[in-house]
Amino acid sequence: MKNDAPRTVRRETALERDDRNFAELLQELRVTQTGVQILFAFLLTLAFTDRFESLDEVQRGTYVATLLLAVVAAALFTAPAALHRALFRRGAKRRVVDVSGKLASAGLCVLTMAFTGSVLLVVDVVLGRAPGIAAAAGTFAVCCGLWGVLPRWIRHRMGRRPPPTAPHDPAA
Repeated sequence: MKNDAPRTVRRETALERDDRNFAELLQELRVTQTGVQILFAFLLTLAFTDRFESLDEVQRGTYVATLLLAVVAAALFTAPAALHRALFRRGAKRRVVDVSGKLASAGLCVLTMAFTGSVLLVVDVVLGRAPGIAAAAGTFAVCCGLWGVLPRWIRHRMGRRPPPTAPHDPAA
């Protein structure tokens, strides 16, 4: 059922909207960064455990690939802060917001692969290769479903109308 409630118009300038959008993005990144940091810490400690020596070639390859994916995800999720710092007070907030949104989306894609690899590795070691592959496929499907398909489905259900915006601010 479509929500036909009228949309409200925010009374904000383009600069205020960019500031709000960037603040909202940073709040979203705080949530994802915590997950990436925990995953990365877990992966770093694995190589120093006694059981690590017993991993086969596939498991070691999965470990290294997953560790590197976690690093890339962390870099993508922290890049907006670095970008903002580099372009601070240069009148580039709109560009920072646009690029940061793309970095965050790429980070979610890479994080999906890192989660998938982590689950593959752990379940492979604990239960075997076939259950590991099945669990990894399930992890991939859940992340893609919740982070990709669900938002697109909701956006489709809402219709193609863009949200109303405040009148253009010539000072922006």
